[in-house]
Amino acid sequence: MPLLDHFHPPLSETRHWESFHSRWAGAIADALNAALLPAGYYAEEQVHVGGRVEIGVATFDRGTASSRQDREGGIATAVVQAWSPPSPDLVLPAVFPDSIEVLVFNGEAGPTLVAAVELVSPANKDRAETRRAFAAKCASYLQQGIGLVVVDIVTSRRANLHDEMVQLMGIDGNAQRLEYPLYAVAYRPMRDAASEQIETWTRRLSVSESLPTVPLAIDKGIVLPLDLESSYNDARSRRRIS
Repeated sequence: MPLLDHFHPPLSETRHWESFHSRWAGAIADALNAALLPAGYYAEEQVHVGGRVEIGVATFDRGTASSRQDREGGIATAVVQAWSPPSPDLVLPAVFPDSIEVLVFNGEAGPTLVAAVELVSPANKDRAETRRAFAAKCASYLQQGIGLVVVDIVTSRRANLHDEMVQLMGIDGNAQRLEYPLYAVAYRPMRDAASEQIETWTRRLSVSESLPTVPLAIDKGIVLPLDLESSYNDARSRRRIS
């Protein structure tokens, strides 16, 4: 199945791009977990669209004896006091970009993020602030040695987030920039005693053409073939988009 334009009529009038991108991220994660990732690794899709923010520390009630007793009407053995912080000294403006991604973890010594696949949303390309925020997030992954793939099929905005990231990282020269609005780019951070560099594979995407297979670098020198076409077709099939 060739790439469709999900952001203009007729498709945009009957199907929501958010639902498709979410399903596509799930299809990528399923393909990685089913056949590609070595033992001890796993992939999860993460979708946060429209300014939703989640805090990275969670507290769970595991159902201790005392808490169960409290719920059943027994005597409470401990009371947790809620605490409110004082008013902040400063309030800083911030932009929290849309995040539609697949994260790959090495679970051998606790979950360690080793790779990410980012599906670009229209909001990521909308304003200078959101473009910088997305570029900063991707640059942060690379600076931590995390393999990265960015896939942009958004036809309703023309900004190029690869170019935004290259500029943010202070990389000079036009050779590292792209001249086309739709693309898939794979990044592999490399570090040894002699040098530090980011290997990059760029693929131009076009509506009505097939999607490529790109390299997804994880840790320990492992590189996997990420077949964007098969996961895209799986998402189209499951969303009944012909």
